[in-house]
Amino acid sequence: MAHKVQETNMDVDYVVVFRVPDDNKEAGARQFQKLIRALAETGLATEVRRNDETSLFIFVKVADEKTFAEVVYRSRIKDWLHGIRQIQPTQDTAQTLTSEPLSEAERYRMIHHMICCPREEGGAGITPKHGEWKGVEAVFPLHDHAKNKKWLTEFSQKTFLTPEDLDEVRNTMGEKVGYYYAFLQTYFTFLIFPAAFGLSAWLLLGNYSAIYAIVTGLWCVVFVEYWKRQEQELAIRWGVKNVGKIEDKRREFVPDKIITDSITGEQIPYFPSKKRLQRQLLQIPLAILCIIALGAVICTCFAIEIFISEVYDGPLKSVLVFLPTIILTLAVPTITNYLTQFAERLTFFENYETQDAHDKAMVSKVFVINFITSYLGIILTSFVYVPFASLLVPYLDVFSLTVRPFAEHEKQLQTPSPAAFTINPNRLKNQMIYFAVTAQLVNFAMETILPLVTQKGTKKYKEMQSARAEKAGGATPSISANDPPEEKEFLSRVREEAALPEYDVTSDLREMVIQFGYLALFSVIWPATPVSYFINNWIELRGDTFKLTVESRRPNPARADTLGPWLDSMEFLAWLGSITTAALVYMFSGGNGPDGKPHAICLWALLLSVFLSEHVFLVVRMAVRYAISKFDSAAMRKERSERFMVRKKFLEEAGLADAIKPVASPPNSPLKTASGEQAFTSMISRASLEEDARADSLTTSTPADHFWHHQRSWAESERVGIGMIDLMDLKGRGEKKAQ
Repeated sequence: MAHKVQETNMDVDYVVVFRVPDDNKEAGARQFQKLIRALAETGLATEVRRNDETSLFIFVKVADEKTFAEVVYRSRIKDWLHGIRQIQPTQDTAQTLTSEPLSEAERYRMIHHMICCPREEGGAGITPKHGEWKGVEAVFPLHDHAKNKKWLTEFSQKTFLTPEDLDEVRNTMGEKVGYYYAFLQTYFTFLIFPAAFGLSAWLLLGNYSAIYAIVTGLWCVVFVEYWKRQEQELAIRWGVKNVGKIEDKRREFVPDKIITDSITGEQIPYFPSKKRLQRQLLQIPLAILCIIALGAVICTCFAIEIFISEVYDGPLKSVLVFLPTIILTLAVPTITNYLTQFAERLTFFENYETQDAHDKAMVSKVFVINFITSYLGIILTSFVYVPFASLLVPYLDVFSLTVRPFAEHEKQLQTPSPAAFTINPNRLKNQMIYFAVTAQLVNFAMETILPLVTQKGTKKYKEMQSARAEKAGGATPSISANDPPEEKEFLSRVREEAALPEYDVTSDLREMVIQFGYLALFSVIWPATPVSYFINNWIELRGDTFKLTVESRRPNPARADTLGPWLDSMEFLAWLGSITTAALVYMFSGGNGPDGKPHAICLWALLLSVFLSEHVFLVVRMAVRYAISKFDSAAMRKERSERFMVRKKFLEEAGLADAIKPVASPPNSPLKTASGEQAFTSMISRASLEEDARADSLTTSTPADHFWHHQRSWAESERVGIGMIDLMDLKGRGEKKAQ
């Protein structure tokens, strides 16, 4: 029985964590009272339990299924009005939940709407950590631990996830998480070909192969264009196409004025797009600031590392070579954090109306920061160190200050002459291997293993601290000691989940896009790169599932119909890859590239190769996009059928169903009379011709009228035509042709 209690969620739909202010208990009590009443007015039942010394759990569930059905009905009607769903919901709200049952994610999304959406939209208007609800720390659903264990077991035994697995993820966690899993699975499947081809190219063709570069560029185009099509099909299959049109309004949105919609007559908040565009122009100074701040640090550390590894020849060289890495580790995250905060403030200043638009603008700014931190180092090696080392090394003596305290004499700090300096031919390849292998392992450890160790360590430390306090005597009993026995396991599990961080699917998407960038831009340096990514991404999907189900709180289900700006980022990286790959192949193919002397590079040939590669990329992308657009699918056919059925139902309800029914013969057919008998069966006679001539003489007629009155019906045309055919001498014509 205890096992069943542990696995059940006690029919709880949502958990609200309320923190009482330390300095004002009366204000906390008033806010708590307001919170409970707001939830009750929305149609939610509540139960309260202690969390810790200063916070409460408010367990929430739907109080009345009839009221909840009305919420679902209004939501589906809104979707129908905006074209997200084609079929109109049933008008009987009592049948709303039975005729079209809710998925688990849809149910939680509706309840989250009831808790957090503004009152004018049918919600309680509770916004955690914002405004009057600063005491509300979190609002989250509970994990389904049985399903989580099932996923962890099944996914670890599979190589590929099936469409049914993706549907289950979507039905449980929502479309936003479902899209990430679908993208990662598609990316993993597509990596099979470049992994096999890259391994063969590495063994047979070597590094900087033009053939590998062409194949990889084509693969990038096909993958990005295929995923764009896959997004559309998933949106149709999951019923979220164009869902971005009706995203909930942001509470932070400040309208410039209230205007009246000329069509609907509604009062709507309005912010001029021209004014927002002027604010968006501030992204240019932000990008320049990112380049200067991050670029200066990365370039400086890069130069220090070159000096220590290539020039310095004194004591502790093997230790001092890690000095730039330490500086980067300390400086880059700090600068990135400040730049991200500035980007957040700028995005708030741009004043977007919906959360979706706000998030997309923020992602675009974050991508610029990630691009610099991820790729600048290898760009410097490829296009600065290797081609121009002989020109730059004499100026590196300024960085001798970093190791001067450890040098024994000046000769150990002396930079070699350009003629005597020799570059490290394996530096670029080793750098790429680091990003393809070592960095992936480090990232997996940091995002999956370290949080688990930290959670276990923190829990063990608290247990030891509590045991030590009890042994010393006088320790106050823990809050959990007063839990009812039948709820003890459940409340313990809720406390553990409440202490977990929120799951951020955006960070996982960013990681995959950055990885795709390395493959598109620099994998020609080491063609075995796709092999490493293929292996890593199998582990990544299982690791992300572990992070989603064990190391994070269950996310609030959110709808989406695209990856948003991340798809634009991949298109940009694929295009940029056509340029960098062409340049690398030109400079490095046939060896390790220029030996640090720029005279080995023919500028016009380099620019020509880049120009041709970029234009071939654009042509190929256009051709691939056109070819993929011609493919049909079951999802597309389903959407067309649903649109047809909507119009058909409208005609039936309007009493015009006969207009689309199949007919045995064309309407108003002259072949039959109204009673169904054969029309115009009488023969042409002399009397009928005389009667027609008499009728014509009584009216004024034109030559056209005379022309059309020779044969008065289809029957006369038929008889005249048969007579003409009988008079034809086809045999004599054949003999004449033979002569």
